[in-house]
Parts: sequence; C-alpha cells; structure tokens
Amino acid sequence: MTSGKVYIVGAGVGGIDYLTVKAQRLISQAEAIVYDALIDESLLALTPVSCDRHYVGKRGGQLSIKQPEINNLLVKLCQQGKQVVRLKSGDPFIFGRAVPELEALRANNCEYEIVPGISSAIAASLFSGIPLTDAKLSPCFAVLTAHDLENLPWPALAEIPTLAILMGTRGLQGENPPLLAKLRQGKSADTPIAVVQWCGSHAPEQQQKIWLGTLTDIQSKLPDYALSPAVILVGEVVRYHDRLSWFRPGQMERHNKALTGITVMVTRATGQSSQFSQMLIDTGARVVEMPTLAILPPDSWADLDRAIANLDRYDWLILTSANGVYSFFERLHHAQKDSRALTNVKVAVVGKKTAVALTQNGIMPDFIPPNYVADDLAANFPSVKNLNILFPRVQSGGREVLIEELTAKGAKVDAIAAYESGLPPERDPQALAAIKNGNIDVITFASSKTVRNFCEILAQESNEWQKWLAGVTIASIGPQTSATCYEFLGRVEIEAMEYTLDGLIEAIANYYESPHTNF
Repeated sequence: MTSGKVYIVGAGVGGIDYLTVKAQRLISQAEAIVYDALIDESLLALTPVSCDRHYVGKRGGQLSIKQPEINNLLVKLCQQGKQVVRLKSGDPFIFGRAVPELEALRANNCEYEIVPGISSAIAASLFSGIPLTDAKLSPCFAVLTAHDLENLPWPALAEIPTLAILMGTRGLQGENPPLLAKLRQGKSADTPIAVVQWCGSHAPEQQQKIWLGTLTDIQSKLPDYALSPAVILVGEVVRYHDRLSWFRPGQMERHNKALTGITVMVTRATGQSSQFSQMLIDTGARVVEMPTLAILPPDSWADLDRAIANLDRYDWLILTSANGVYSFFERLHHAQKDSRALTNVKVAVVGKKTAVALTQNGIMPDFIPPNYVADDLAANFPSVKNLNILFPRVQSGGREVLIEELTAKGAKVDAIAAYESGLPPERDPQALAAIKNGNIDVITFASSKTVRNFCEILAQESNEWQKWLAGVTIASIGPQTSATCYEFLGRVEIEAMEYTLDGLIEAIANYYESPHTNF
C-alpha cells in the first residue's frame, strides 16, 4: 500500500448541517479534494489553505471529466502520499458512481475508506413531507435512476408501492415523455407523483420547488425549463405532502427575525464565509455568496518556515486575520510542532474572528485592541522597545501602518508572507445573475480587498456594471472598508459600530428597523 489514502465521502444534500461529523473532520484535514458539480460551496470552506482542489464536474446530461480521468487522478494523488477526499453529493453507494473509482484504487494498491452521506432520495422525502414508507400505504420502496429506462424491471417496479426516481426529469417533459410512459404501463393513471427540485435549499436561485400531480396530469403542470437536480416520488404516500409538509423555502422558523425577506450578498474568499452566511440566515435573511477573493499559498514558504524554526527569538506574534492564523498554524504543524512552541511568545490579534481562530488552536490571545483594527493595535500596544515581533501576513496588498508604527516605537518587526490573496479564477454565474436581475437588497464587505475585487469582477462583465447596483444597500464592516467603498462605489449606507461580523449583522438589522440615513 502507498502512504496516501483516499476517502470516498458522501456530502449529503446541502451545507455543513447535513454533513456527518466524520466527513467534516476528513474535509478539514484533506491534502487534496476531488469534488463534483452539486457540492455545496460551504463544504469547501472546511479545507485547509494548502489543500489541492480538483473540480471534476460530474452532472447528468452535461459535459464533464470522463470517469477514467477521475480514476487516474485519484490514484495519482494517493500515490503521491496525500490524504485525499473524494467528495460526492448524496451517498457514494446510491448512484454515486463510486464503484469504478474503488476498483481503480484497489487495482493500484491504494488504500481507501468509504464515508456515508444522506442520499437525495431520502432528503427529498424528508423535505417534502412525503414518507417513503408507511405502515398502511408503503411497506417498501425502491430507489432507481432513469438513466437507462429500457433495462429496468418495470413489471416488478409496478408492484412496489413507492418509487424514488433520480435523474429522471427529462423523462417527464416534451413530446411522448418516456418515463411517464413506463410508469403508466404498470400503475394506475391517478397514482400521485411529486417532483422535488433542489430539496432543502433556501438559496434564491436554487430554492426548493415541488410540483404535484398524477401520472395523468403531471406533465401539464411542469415548466418547460430543465428541472435537474430533482427527485421524482411516485406512490400513494405523495398524498401526505399536504398534511406533513414543513419546509418553507425563503422563510425561517420564526417570523419576527430582523432580516426576514431581505436578500444579502456576502462577498468572500473562495471556500470561506459559510459561518457569516449562516449567521445571516439565522437572522432571517436569504443569502447569496459571491467569491471575490482567492486565498493562496505565498510564492514561497521559506521565510515563514525559517521564522517558525526560530520562534524562541521572538517576543510577540501578531496575527491580524483568520487567514494568517490558519496559514501560520498549518506551517507550524508541518514543522512537527504545536502550540507549545509558543510557550514563551506572547500573541496579539486583531478582530474577534481572528481571536476565535487562535483559540481553536489552543491559545488565548495576550492582547486584543479595543476596536478590532490594526491602527488601534498599534496605538494601544504595550511597550515594544527593543522587542522582536513576528508578523505573518498577506504577501501583497497589506497596509503598512502597523509595521511603521511599531518600528517607530523601537520594535524589530519581521513581516513575513503567510498567504496570498487575489481574484478567484472562476466567476459564480448564479451570483452574477442575482446582481444583474436586481435580486439583491444588501451587499456586505468585510475588507477593502473584497471591495476592489468585487468592482473589478463586475467591470469585467460590463461597462455599465454600476447600474446593476442602483437601489442596492452597501454594508461595510468598518471605517477602512468604508473608505474603499467610497473610493470605488461612491457610497456606504451601513457601517458596523463594532468592527466584527456580529457588529455588521446588527448594523444591517438596525438599518432595516429604523429610518435610513447614509454615512
């Protein structure tokens, strides 16, 4: 066996809430991740900064990387000694195409493990209030794919009371729909049928929708556009939907939440911000995430590795972002060290999120400035004369004020590249469509760089991009970000009083609960 290992992991049907604890742990430790088209972006936020991401885009009816190429990629990554997560939507063994990949791994003596997930067949049942089994109506059920209708045992399936059909919506639409024809051959014309699209999703562009009917009339009730991804449920149990349906897309459990009915765009780093988005959702908002930053390794780890090898020479470690924390501790662990290496080093952080990231690594900060900005850290920092300070930070585009002021106070500051940030390599078409179509109420910015990159991304789309933002409220986490908003957007309607994500949400809520005044 090689030293690497491949974990075939079921991602379930949505975000982190529907992920198993083991799957979450494996993703957070992955050295490489290979994922499909229907994977929720928030799951990628769990991966380390240095994790190699490989999108293989398997989606029914669309072009994608061929299965042999995926097999070879998994074998190659494993033989490189990496811990690989092969992330599949739903469950790997329920139409997850796991067998060819496992056969390839086995043939090449690659170690593997399989982690279950929630199948879309099960999730569609739960989110629609349509049970797959029932003591009176359905003692058994079958899950099938409509990919190859002619080779299915239709006489036997006609005797099964409940069917959950995946990848079958095209067989319900158009002239002479083939799936409907097969179902009508063995089941009564008045058999209930439900089509559940995007089960469990609140997203504005991907909200769960359900079409109900019978084998006789369902075709006339379906829209003309493609319905994938969707699950088709057939059987008398569909009648339970009216009584048991509980999931309300676009609505929260309570109707008195401050941001109910408000659609908020979260500008973020690729694979990050799921926590902020969840906080907004908990406040009643609908959330559209738009990647505007890509967090990457620096050009070289040499300087940071050298500093970590000589931590004893430093008096203070300063961390001004969660990305700085993640990158520093990743390299610390790479050097076979842990938090004990900082026993004689004091640690200062800027921001609540940075402090949380630090405590997750077993260390409480020795100093946090009162207003969570770098300027405040420099102004309130303890005496630093003749002290050595390690400052891991972004490779390019960082502000120099902290280095300049601490140096002026007599400190020796080693500012070292711990990560790089830039434009994401791909654009999110759904997020862009939401802006163009006027579906966004508020856009949030948590850093100056997200403002710059957001404007650059829109400018690449159209010379008239600023018209898309007419009527959209601009929300900033603090004065530095607001200054950049004024520079590039000409306005800011909301600025957090406390420069944290909690503070930003509170400011947005206050804005919608009181008369609006611009800054």
